[in-house]
Amino acid sequence: MQTAGALPLAGAASAAETTPDYLAELGVAPIINGAGVYTMMTASLMRPECVRAIAAMSTKFVRLDELHDAVGKRIAKLLGAEAAMVPSGAAAALTVGTAGVLTGTNADFIQRIPDLTGMKSEVIVQKSHRFPYDHMVRNCGVKLIEVETRAQMVGAMGPKTAMMLFLNKADHLGQVKMKEFVAIGKEYKIPTFNDAAADAPPVENLFTPIRLGFDLVCTSGGKGIRGPQSAGILAGRADLIKAARMNTSPNSDTIGRCCKVNKEEMVGMMVALESFLKEDHKANWKEWEKRVETMRRAIVKMPGVKATPFVPPIANSVPHLLVQWDVKKVGLTELDLMKQLREGTPSIELVPNDPKPGQGVEIASWMLQPGEAEIVAGRIEEVLGRKA
Repeated sequence: MQTAGALPLAGAASAAETTPDYLAELGVAPIINGAGVYTMMTASLMRPECVRAIAAMSTKFVRLDELHDAVGKRIAKLLGAEAAMVPSGAAAALTVGTAGVLTGTNADFIQRIPDLTGMKSEVIVQKSHRFPYDHMVRNCGVKLIEVETRAQMVGAMGPKTAMMLFLNKADHLGQVKMKEFVAIGKEYKIPTFNDAAADAPPVENLFTPIRLGFDLVCTSGGKGIRGPQSAGILAGRADLIKAARMNTSPNSDTIGRCCKVNKEEMVGMMVALESFLKEDHKANWKEWEKRVETMRRAIVKMPGVKATPFVPPIANSVPHLLVQWDVKKVGLTELDLMKQLREGTPSIELVPNDPKPGQGVEIASWMLQPGEAEIVAGRIEEVLGRKA
């Protein structure tokens, strides 16, 4: 009996030792991620404890709604929110959250959306807060009404107004700031929705919109929190979270049925958030600064090349390095450098911001793995030095 009981363990160990190199089999090259948490670069690497949670959940069946309730309750408590749920990323949260605002718990409305007959159909947004992902809001059939001033915002409100949309990282660009935006929504009894997808760290950005009183707040799970890439968090008013849940999987005839989240991702998201909130954020910051300084010291040895540390405001707000050189003198543009780094071995990706000549290239520090800062600096020296 003891021998038989040991066999699965031995088999598991053997399987682990012989795990295939799937990327090599598929002919897909891994990359050094000096870009940051961009979906196109597969964002962040999941925390080990998140991976273990996913593996543990893969061996059990559950009632999905019951698990979703329990996970949402735990996440809401962690964030100090009234309620929460795990959608399939922040983009999905925009769709199912907006749908919940529009339909409430009306079963007929839920089945008909994006046909908004009988429902409110307009969402107010500051012009400076328009962004590609507001398409996820428009999926629900609403019309976005652009405004710039407080007076325009109030003047745009009417019987068709369903919601007010706010882009967290654009707070410094709009005339109506977060606190005032929420206050207007409360005064006119219109739900406010804040997209804070890529804005943690710092960890405070997870809490600030909720504490200010936004009715819904969404966050990506696979970026700074380092949970599953196809998971996120939608937190806010209990009635709106309930309605959002009714507009998505496992409910069949809904606009969000395609936004499926499995049991492994739900628990993995919860565990990743718990770990993120407990970790030493000051130590992380020092490590990211160290990587930036390692690259800076190496790169500035080249004549005519500048390397300047900086921290972007709000989104992806972690230590970065800006590398600049005389494009005419060197005969190499930023896009040329990025292309050569991408096509070399190992393949390296930098921040994909499509820079103009002379603007420089940006390197994010936080997704680099141990030893990769030195590799990135060395490759940049190699490519630029060849032209200098």
